[in-house]
Amino acid sequence: MTLETVSIKNHGNVALITFNRPEVRNAFNAKMTDDILDALVSVKEDQNIRAIVLTGEGLSFSAGADLSSRDNKWADTEEALVKGYLPSLKEIMEMPKPIISAVNGAAAGIGSAYAMACDLTVMSEDAYILQAFSNIGLIPDGGANWFLTNTVGYKLAYQIAIEGERISASRCLELGLVNKVVPSDSLLDEALSWAERLSSRSSQSLKLTKQIMRKALDSSYEDIYDLEAKTQNTLIGSEDNIEGVSAFMEKRKPNFK
Repeated sequence: MTLETVSIKNHGNVALITFNRPEVRNAFNAKMTDDILDALVSVKEDQNIRAIVLTGEGLSFSAGADLSSRDNKWADTEEALVKGYLPSLKEIMEMPKPIISAVNGAAAGIGSAYAMACDLTVMSEDAYILQAFSNIGLIPDGGANWFLTNTVGYKLAYQIAIEGERISASRCLELGLVNKVVPSDSLLDEALSWAERLSSRSSQSLKLTKQIMRKALDSSYEDIYDLEAKTQNTLIGSEDNIEGVSAFMEKRKPNFK
């Protein structure tokens, strides 16, 4: 596998995936949509990897789509969004391992969609999210309308979309768009440390909780309750369940496989 615009580096049981086009603030071209999908599939299939951090090289997480690119891979914008970006965004959301976005600098346009698609987000103090589409007569894409509305509610989501202003890290924290805001020089250390802690937890618990909570976004209370009951029934008596209970009784940390 040859990745030109994305890099993967393993830190124990944690994979660090980095957008790597710093000369254009990690703006997406067609190659980058291919590379990020390949990188995500690779770490998903790596049994040694239990958690993932996604970040950007240099000054930005991602400036969005590369408007200067002359890619001819897609017939039009709809095809680029559906065939280019959607597969990797779905890979993030359906990944059986937790993914933390470590947002440095700008997470703009479809770049912000990748940050919001992750399960957890850490932002540096000087980072921001930007939906500038209305400034050029367009609408948010990459699923940003869905992410924003489900996170902050319609009124605030609509305001963010139509005003096209930077949403600072501190404001993102207030709105629930991110989990933590940290100093810029400790962003990656904080994200990797968090991922390492998650990697020591029960992988089946993390995977199935993610699946159920994602499904809860468009399901009824009764449907989720029923799914919880069925899932819990399959986990009782599992290896992780037995190890967790034993560790609790023995007052030690569990050693989940």
